[in-house]
Amino acid sequence: MRTHTGSSKPRTGPSAPGPRAAAAAVTCLLAAGMLVVAVGNVSSGEPGGPPAAAAAAAAENGRAFSAYFRKLTRERRTISGPRRRSVTPGPVEPLTPADLFIAVKTTGRYHRQRLDLLLETWISTHMQQTYVFTDGEDEELRKRMGSHLINTNCSAAHSRQALSCKMAQEYDTFIHSGKKWFCHVDDDNYVDVGSLLKLLSQFGHTEDVYIGRPSLERPIEATEKLGTAEMKQVRFWFATGGAGFCLSRGLALKMKPWASDGTFMSTAEHIRLPDDCTVGYIVEALLGVSLIRSALFHSHLENLGLVSDIHNQVTLSYGTVENNRNTVNVKGPFSVSEDPTRFRSVHCLLYPDTPWCPGPWRLPQPPSRDGGMD
Repeated sequence: MRTHTGSSKPRTGPSAPGPRAAAAAVTCLLAAGMLVVAVGNVSSGEPGGPPAAAAAAAAENGRAFSAYFRKLTRERRTISGPRRRSVTPGPVEPLTPADLFIAVKTTGRYHRQRLDLLLETWISTHMQQTYVFTDGEDEELRKRMGSHLINTNCSAAHSRQALSCKMAQEYDTFIHSGKKWFCHVDDDNYVDVGSLLKLLSQFGHTEDVYIGRPSLERPIEATEKLGTAEMKQVRFWFATGGAGFCLSRGLALKMKPWASDGTFMSTAEHIRLPDDCTVGYIVEALLGVSLIRSALFHSHLENLGLVSDIHNQVTLSYGTVENNRNTVNVKGPFSVSEDPTRFRSVHCLLYPDTPWCPGPWRLPQPPSRDGGMD
């Protein structure tokens, strides 16, 4: 199944709300109108009225609600994009791990706490495709990763400027790499590279492809500076960096006027938004390319216990919600106390031949973890 859906292109400007906003407004008005019709029909029947009149009113209500739900379905399609396909399409462009550039954003204080876990699990099988962008030198990490560890010298703060500084270097390093696909993840993501290849192979790398998962249920609104005093409201979707997202090389090259050689930071300041939002702004608001939503990307902002079909997911995450553990619910060779993030258990289920995996743990899965198709 193709698990992503497209979205319509946004319109900008305070007097021209995007189609999603207009659709939402129409849907709300329809809902209110149908409620008024329903209440009016029920309350307008006089006590002791003839059964025929009551039957006619009920029929009218039924027709009204049927029309409403048909309209609601059309509006949801407008908001969410086309329906998902019922059959898995064949690959448009066969890919190998060498076609990927996976950027992992981290910071010095998480090198031991988070990054060591990734190096032990998914990065260990795809070191050549993975580049870690951090904010300080680490001799131990340098020995393990060599030139794939990139010290950005950006601030270690979790600020808009610091985040955009790292993203700017991720973008430039990808452009210089010559690889076909740029994928950004955080240091609390597990990446199943096989599932990632399977997903991206449904597109051509020269096409305009921006794929990921929004963290919001509506487009973000921001204020764009047009001059010294003039401002304009812009609305656009963006894929949250906490779940990961990918850009085709064809689209990334079109982003160069607003992203290359440090201009990404200037663009972020222009719109006054952090790194992942700025990517969405460039792609959707400036280039007019719509985000392709995929439910295969996951962040700690969602209820990860509801994630199923682990071997088909592209990214996983972990975190806490109101002091409660938020992880995927998966059985594996390690207890929760031994593996609180569940990443080690997931890795042993996907790669049971890993030397430190204690037993023959395996999920039903495609024959190849490097993009093999069912």
